Amino acid sequence: MNLHNVINEIEKVDPEIYDRLDGRRDAIKKFTGFAGKAALLAIPFGLGSMFKKAYGQTPASIVAVLNYALTLEYLEAEFYTRAVATPGLVPAGVGATTFTTIRDHENAHVAFLRSAIIASSGTPVAKPNFDFTGGNGSMAGPYATVFTSYDTLLAVAQAFEDTGVRAYKGQAGALISNNDVLTAALRIHSVEARHAAAIRRIRRERGATVKPWITGNNTGGVPGVDAVYAGEENTMQAGVNITGIEAGVSVDDATEAFDEPLTMAQVLAIVDPFIV
Repeated sequence: MNLHNVINEIEKVDPEIYDRLDGRRDAIKKFTGFAGKAALLAIPFGLGSMFKKAYGQTPASIVAVLNYALTLEYLEAEFYTRAVATPGLVPAGVGATTFTTIRDHENAHVAFLRSAIIASSGTPVAKPNFDFTGGNGSMAGPYATVFTSYDTLLAVAQAFEDTGVRAYKGQAGALISNNDVLTAALRIHSVEARHAAAIRRIRRERGATVKPWITGNNTGGVPGVDAVYAGEENTMQAGVNITGIEAGVSVDDATEAFDEPLTMAQVLAIVDPFIV
């Protein structure tokens, strides 16, 4: 097994891995020491025995959540793969770098989830066919220009990433009985949040009125995605109204401080128009 490749693959799922280590050589030295954590992140199928140890006793209900997450990752991986492969769509520079990086992360998430499901004695769901125009297979939905207009592409990307962040948070409670799976899901959740911020930054630079995070149920000018942001106007956390903590905390401040979870049913309804 090439440990350099292993570390590279871990980095795809956890881009900040080197921030917590002293460098590539030290990462390899410490590999056996943090193998338990690597099992939550690593992609290569050569680590199958480690996956088996971590996920082998996974209940069917958790496998179902992993397959749900896999379906969402299939969608995002295919979306970014097609975007990067479409000549002239994504401009060189920050755009191309961002989309290529996100493409690699999403494909790494797919590989990781498939490995975890197989190690759990489950069967990964098949990759669906997608209609990224949102037309339920007609290829003439409301985002018909998704692969010809960069701004439409960015708008759909924002909706997908924001949905992904809320979707992973929504399943945290269902995974709490398995620390390994929960930790892995929350690490992917954090990567999805960075994706969302990166896409929003690009949209802002192109004139969209958006921040790097969600504000209330504001769609950021993306049409037809009200369901993606429903509930984000909530200002109550653990029974406390955040706007009342101290003077000067606005409703926007309170809603920006937390991402609200989406249920599995809500997420599946959101992505349904994109799955044939």
